[in-house]
Amino acid sequence: MSRRNISKENIRSIQKSKRSYYIILPIAAVRQLGWDAQQKVVVREVKKKLIVEKSK
Repeated sequence: MSRRNISKENIRSIQKSKRSYYIILPIAAVRQLGWDAQQKVVVREVKKKLIVEKSK
């Protein structure tokens, strides 16, 4: 599988496991936010968007 074109780097697909949906976040964005693996996050819905925030 080849790498995505830079202009399409932030386009992600929704994938499904047995009982959940998930996406893989860009590593550059995760590093910029200072997030770690297994970190707790809060997901909330605002209009037609999902907001993912670091848990307090």
